[in-house]
Amino acid sequence: MEQLVLIVGLLFATVVAVGLGDRLKLPYPVLMLIMAGAMTFIPGFPDLQISPELILPIFLPPLLFATAQKSSWSVFRVRWRTIILLAVALVVVSTAMVAGAAWLLIPGIGLPAAVALGAMAAPPDPVAVDSVAGRVHMPRRLITVLQSEGLFNDAAAIVIFQAAVASAVDGEPFGAGVIGKFALGAVIAVVVGMLMGWLTGLITKLITSPVARSAVTLVVPFAAYILAEEVHASGVIAVVVTALEMKRHARAEDATERITRAAFWDVVELLVTGLAFGLVGLEVREVIKTEGSAIWGMIPMAVAVSVLVIVVRFLWFGMLALLSRKREGELPPTSLKDVVILTWCGMRGLATLALALALPVALPSGDPFPGRHEIIVIACAVLLATLVLPGLTLPWLMKVLKATDDGVEEREAAKLLSLRAQEAAVAALRADEVIKNLPPEKLELVKSRMLRLHAELLDGSLKDEGAELRRRRGRELAIAVQTIALDAARQEVLSARNEPETDPEVADRVLRQLDLRTMIMPE
Repeated sequence: MEQLVLIVGLLFATVVAVGLGDRLKLPYPVLMLIMAGAMTFIPGFPDLQISPELILPIFLPPLLFATAQKSSWSVFRVRWRTIILLAVALVVVSTAMVAGAAWLLIPGIGLPAAVALGAMAAPPDPVAVDSVAGRVHMPRRLITVLQSEGLFNDAAAIVIFQAAVASAVDGEPFGAGVIGKFALGAVIAVVVGMLMGWLTGLITKLITSPVARSAVTLVVPFAAYILAEEVHASGVIAVVVTALEMKRHARAEDATERITRAAFWDVVELLVTGLAFGLVGLEVREVIKTEGSAIWGMIPMAVAVSVLVIVVRFLWFGMLALLSRKREGELPPTSLKDVVILTWCGMRGLATLALALALPVALPSGDPFPGRHEIIVIACAVLLATLVLPGLTLPWLMKVLKATDDGVEEREAAKLLSLRAQEAAVAALRADEVIKNLPPEKLELVKSRMLRLHAELLDGSLKDEGAELRRRRGRELAIAVQTIALDAARQEVLSARNEPETDPEVADRVLRQLDLRTMIMPE
């Protein structure tokens, strides 16, 4: 019962943290971590015991799925170099640098254990980044880079970590074979993700309830993750591919389902994120309590590794900025300002904690795992240094650098997309035989409806004009016109969403307006 009470308490604290974060203009995941850590000082506070093997399967699938739904395949086609350079290459470089430092600083740690520490400290958390960046009005191009990096870097880090631990525990060779294992696991994961996306589409066609369809999307991420892990593939990649496939096959007529699903996932993402970072706070505090006074001797090493992680990320993005100038902006950072922001947003989170807690306690010989205590303390220090400090200071940094996005580009993109949707609606009406044969006064009604629809897409306002339409003689005609027009407009936006030059989140915003307009149509 204590465990259940603690979970409910963390969920309630999440709601409080969200409200507090809105007032203080601070990210609620960071506040949740701090609040949960502070709770453990309360006398008699219960411990939440979750097996390390379950932390990633419980929290990663829904959070990755929620983040991946905001992207599209076209983004990855455009950003494939960025994904390779950040989600794979930067993870490998960060792992190598941290492993080298740990090997020098921690006596007797051994190379495999040092590499395991490097893999823990390497991957930024996409959930933390997404929660923090969205609140400070960061430019969309930088958010897209961070999201693209965060969706795949866990996969690379987990493969490296597993290979390093296997080498330390079983004496398996650790070397270039990791590359082949990662590549094979990624390919199988893509197949699993596509299969799950297709299967989900088939299931949702058989289910008529929008609520049940939304519930299916909660089960699918876990199914994709578990299935991929069972066949020794990357569960992370499988979940991301599943989400992208489901978005790619979205249907124009599923307006009600999209509205229901969006509201459903907003709640799921908020509560799961809060619970996850609450768990991080509890576990970090538990590590501190477990290590006791010995932790003071580990602080210099922890500080050194934390600084190293930040410096490596800064130098890597600096190199990308130089390459970007030579290739005319092909790569994401184009200035020192971009480099500083992207470096400061390298926030570690759930994966770092889960991998640290997943370290074996002892080797098969009975000897303790080399440097286990130091590794866990350093991993938690990196997590705190790269999450709490940047999370609390990012709003200030954005103001100092004058990098806050005023939203003009997004509004222009939404305007162009709404015009495109309107043109598709008009074209559909012109092609309809019923509309062609209308008398002039009815055509005027059609034109007025199109103008009103365009205005609603631009300003986001929706007016329930059902009573007015009922008073019109052409009520049935108006409904038919809206149905034809809105179906065509939604299909055009969905098609645009899969194009490389379209921002998926802008397309989703316009699509939401069209879906809402459909839902308030008079019956």
